[in-house]
Amino acid sequence: MSSDDPALSPDHSFTVGTSLPGTRGRTGVIDTPHGQIHTPAFVPVGTKATVKTVLPESVAALGAQAVLANAYHLYLQPGPEIIDEAGGLGAFMNWPGPTYTDSGGFQVMSLGVGFKKVISMDVVGEQNDDATAAGKERLSAVDDDGVTFKSHLDGSAHRFTPEVSMQIQHQLGADIIFAFDELTTLMNTRMYQENSLERTRLWAIRCLAEHNQLTRERIHRPPQSLWGVIQGAQYEDLRRKAARDLVTMSAMDQADGGRGFGGFGIGGALTKDDLGTIVGWVNDELPQDKPKHLLGISEPDDIFVAIENGADTFDCVSPTRVARNGAIYSRDGRYNVTNAKYRKDFRPLDPEVENYSSQYTRAYLHHLFKAKEGLAATLATLHNVSFIVQMVDGARRAIEAGNYVEYRDDFLGRYYAGSR
Repeated sequence: MSSDDPALSPDHSFTVGTSLPGTRGRTGVIDTPHGQIHTPAFVPVGTKATVKTVLPESVAALGAQAVLANAYHLYLQPGPEIIDEAGGLGAFMNWPGPTYTDSGGFQVMSLGVGFKKVISMDVVGEQNDDATAAGKERLSAVDDDGVTFKSHLDGSAHRFTPEVSMQIQHQLGADIIFAFDELTTLMNTRMYQENSLERTRLWAIRCLAEHNQLTRERIHRPPQSLWGVIQGAQYEDLRRKAARDLVTMSAMDQADGGRGFGGFGIGGALTKDDLGTIVGWVNDELPQDKPKHLLGISEPDDIFVAIENGADTFDCVSPTRVARNGAIYSRDGRYNVTNAKYRKDFRPLDPEVENYSSQYTRAYLHHLFKAKEGLAATLATLHNVSFIVQMVDGARRAIEAGNYVEYRDDFLGRYYAGSR
């Protein structure tokens, strides 16, 4: 591999903006072939190349700067070769802006052992590496080379390796892709976490090699940015080691003519109380001129904690998932619009949040949910995604204006004081 290979140009750039005094937080700009992402930023999840129930144009109109899709689901349906033929994820779903795809590693946990699909997995009882969630079947098996799993659609057998994950994500064509990793749970023992961390490190080396090779072969497509993923569960030494290992690995790859990592993802199981501490550990080991993405958070208090500890972007399915069940975000807390008291409530979903759904009343949404009309999920989803996007945009503006603490305290004070 030659350092002057034109196909292996420097990775997407990240420009640091305003620092948040006394914290690790900052603003910044991620440059991609499909536009800029001004950080901090919330990235809505479009699992199967769609933010469920809403038009891509609507997602853009409410202010979202990028979307994240799921490599595992798109591999199974419709298949990465179809999306590649369509011109990539953005072209396929008619989304003009930046895109992310995860690696499929999340399914090692969510399908493999069936634990709930949230980042906080509080555990009661003894650790057990063979634990499986109650009533769930173990659908995947991990070995040092990769993961063998059964499709949740039809039970067919499949296998992901670091190379396969890279091949799929290159065909999907997202601007930002993630290295294949094993996501452990808090049920796993310390010994398993250590072994898994080494497995993920070796997988990351293989991901870089395959990423460089595919970048050279696919010069007809825009260059993609590969981000390394940091695991280590709740252990400080493992988290810091994982971060240092990826930094060293990236530098060695670039010295050898490769693209290295364009940024870093912070993943894995952790408890809510430890979120800020763990993000802080990781950021202390990572270069400040690279962006960091925190995988799978969306609760307002978690996002503010993450921002202050150096996370630049975030994604989570929660705002859209709860919307489809009638849960609505508002400045004064989350409430369920299907409750009887909203049957004759003719106020907007949140009078202080301006978005497309503002023209519809709580009474109307209540009626739509009770009548099982599809429009209910559409309007609720638009509102919730807009709420979180605007909240994070507000935090970014507050950092730049120098009044972040006041913004945060006012926002969280009202949000958690009680619901309407």
